[in-house]
Amino acid sequence: MSGNEPGVQAPQDAGDTSGGRGSADRLDAPRGASSVPSRGRAAVAGLVAVVAGAGIGELAAAIFASAASPFGSIGGVAVDLAPAWAKELAISLFYTNDKNALLVGIALVLLAVGAAAGFVERRVPYAGRAIVGALGLVGIAAAWTRENAPELFWAPSLIAGAVGFVALGLLLPRRAAGSGEGPSRRAFVIGSAAAAAAGLVGAAVASGIRSGARAVQAVRDAVSLPAATTTADVPAGAELGIDGLAPVVTPNSDFYRIDTALVVPEIDPASWSLRIHGLVENEVTITWDELLALPLEESAVTLSCVSNQVGGDLVGNAVWLGYPIRELLRRAVPSADADMVLSRSHDGFTAGTPIEALTDDRDAILAVAMNGEPLPLEHGFPVRMVVPGLYGYVSATKWVTELEVTRFDADRAYWTDRGWDERGPIKLQSRIDVPHSRDVDAGEQVIAGVAWQPHTGVAGVEVQVDDGPWRPAALASAISQDTWVQWSLPWDARPGDHVIRCRATSAAGERQTSELAAPAPNGASGWHTIEVSVG
Repeated sequence: MSGNEPGVQAPQDAGDTSGGRGSADRLDAPRGASSVPSRGRAAVAGLVAVVAGAGIGELAAAIFASAASPFGSIGGVAVDLAPAWAKELAISLFYTNDKNALLVGIALVLLAVGAAAGFVERRVPYAGRAIVGALGLVGIAAAWTRENAPELFWAPSLIAGAVGFVALGLLLPRRAAGSGEGPSRRAFVIGSAAAAAAGLVGAAVASGIRSGARAVQAVRDAVSLPAATTTADVPAGAELGIDGLAPVVTPNSDFYRIDTALVVPEIDPASWSLRIHGLVENEVTITWDELLALPLEESAVTLSCVSNQVGGDLVGNAVWLGYPIRELLRRAVPSADADMVLSRSHDGFTAGTPIEALTDDRDAILAVAMNGEPLPLEHGFPVRMVVPGLYGYVSATKWVTELEVTRFDADRAYWTDRGWDERGPIKLQSRIDVPHSRDVDAGEQVIAGVAWQPHTGVAGVEVQVDDGPWRPAALASAISQDTWVQWSLPWDARPGDHVIRCRATSAAGERQTSELAAPAPNGASGWHTIEVSVG
């Protein structure tokens, strides 16, 4: 049989380079070679796909449904599911930047998932894209669970997932074996840069839309506050004027913010109302206009977060304008066996307040203003609760929309359901603000700080240097028993290292305990102690 007969391939000489299948294989790819992209390319593709999807999703949220922000929705669920120890750890590490830290953490997790999706897509076509698309479904589910979810709650996360799915497919297209590895290096770099830029620009534009087109902020700025029927005057001797000492009234911009809202609720006062219901004879509903028409009272009250460490600054004092909650409860006529009022925020947060704290003679109010201006959005605009003597987690509900009269044995609130105590009275505390640095010049100095126990008041503060005697500090004039008070003590600072401590005595005769306790489950305790070096 001749080697040139039809259907019979003649052997190719090993040295033949004139053409044929063997030559083609060498020029393109060896027979059976894989078209799998490199690991680095796969990881970059996954990261970029997530960035593109997240950024475009946030832009869609800013345009269509701000309350359904993918980041905000997923972060909100993360906050709700976080155990008490995780919350304490976040606040102890990041303080009032805890929300930013959470958002950064979510971003890092998403990027890690994106890189993993790229690796999966590298080996199994469409499997990695399915992972990226599933992130969109997670965002939809998270947005759906949020209180007052908008009608288009599903749109931003759906768009985010779809963009990520398509981007990963474009950056990691699958080719048949022997057809090459996909896009050239140059094409891949250009495509990745374009997708990442789209995501980053989308996120930046979304941020601009939220900050520049806030209709509620404009409404808030236009609010005309009614005159107070009673005012909270700050005594002339309340401010000691010592450099480094916390001012007796905390400016709004410096007031601490601790809440569970990653996205600040934006509530039009025209649509706001408060409903009082539950164990009452009469349900009561009050609107914004009706609230402003009532005789509003001004009161100075110090608020403190239960997460505040000894010596911490999660505490502040402000002058509030509002209406006594006891008057509204009087209209509702609570049942005799009710012992708790469950307040609910627009974003779903709840706080359980002992009913006696809302019906006795303290200045527990529905506040509409803070330090002479309408409440800042992040501090509860249009209406929040202010209750002297209780930590914020059981009383200071922002963006409040409901008061349900109930019982502690029948209902649980947001943080009490996570292991915190039910009633949350603020513990007697004192803090050293001055000296405010470790290095101190020798000679005449001053030791100064603040002390507080709202609804009880502070009668005195004592200071100890090293192991010397406790010396009484001079108290400034307190605005009221509901506010903190400044204190100071002259000190002849001698060279060397020194330890300074302070302790307070309440108006009821209680002395601040030296026993150290962590914030959970009912507030920190112990003497604030600082170390200084005098040179």
